[in-house]
Amino acid sequence: MNNQNSKKLVAYITSSYPSNNFSIDLILNLKEAGVDTVELGIPFSDPVADGPVIEKANLKALSNGFKMKDLFEVSKAVAPQIDTMWMGYMNPFFRYGMENILQKADEFGINGTIIPDLPFEMTKAYGAMFDKYNKANITFVAPTDSDERISELVKDAKKFIYMVAYAGITGSGQEEDLSSVISNIRKHTQTPIYLGFGVDEKTCKEKSKNVDGVIVGSAFIKKLIDDSLSNDEKMKQITALAKEIKEKINE
Repeated sequence: MNNQNSKKLVAYITSSYPSNNFSIDLILNLKEAGVDTVELGIPFSDPVADGPVIEKANLKALSNGFKMKDLFEVSKAVAPQIDTMWMGYMNPFFRYGMENILQKADEFGINGTIIPDLPFEMTKAYGAMFDKYNKANITFVAPTDSDERISELVKDAKKFIYMVAYAGITGSGQEEDLSSVISNIRKHTQTPIYLGFGVDEKTCKEKSKNVDGVIVGSAFIKKLIDDSLSNDEKMKQITALAKEIKEKINE
């Protein structure tokens, strides 16, 4: 299952909820379950691209007192073990300082960032800085993007392209036919395409069809914020779900 040609599974996890140690243990368990890349979410009060599930996890982490040092503690423990990206909104990056963030990423072995509210035109302004630290800043492509726009977006895309499954927020499970968009992307780049938004154990097989991997967040986070589950149960259920999704996308 872990051969080079298998479809990849990226797991989004809200950092430090319910604790740093839980995040560390969960991520290492997810690696054992077949997860290839962890998208370590930086809690933020207004996660505009995320649905109510991830927003709730963000707010719970913040009310627990999340600080950037918590992100760094988790990152230091997991990044040497599994490919790790920081997913966050521009506000925390801007406040901390983009160069400072990239220096920290370099220190811990983080391989790049996913910043949904950073407009493409602004990413160009940071391009040299990302190159200096050899970090990827993930490119998003939406179903509404024209072929001309796609060619511009993906020209310098690194690591993978985040194909947004529909125009909207994560976790809402809408459907759109993406085959023409995906073939447009493939015309312009060899960079792998991973599909996110609305991917869970029921939709993953279908959604993974024409792409190189899937990104799963809300399906895991629903269990993470379920107060009826003990931490052990959360760990077991999230890990089992990851294993199931990885198997289904590679059937």
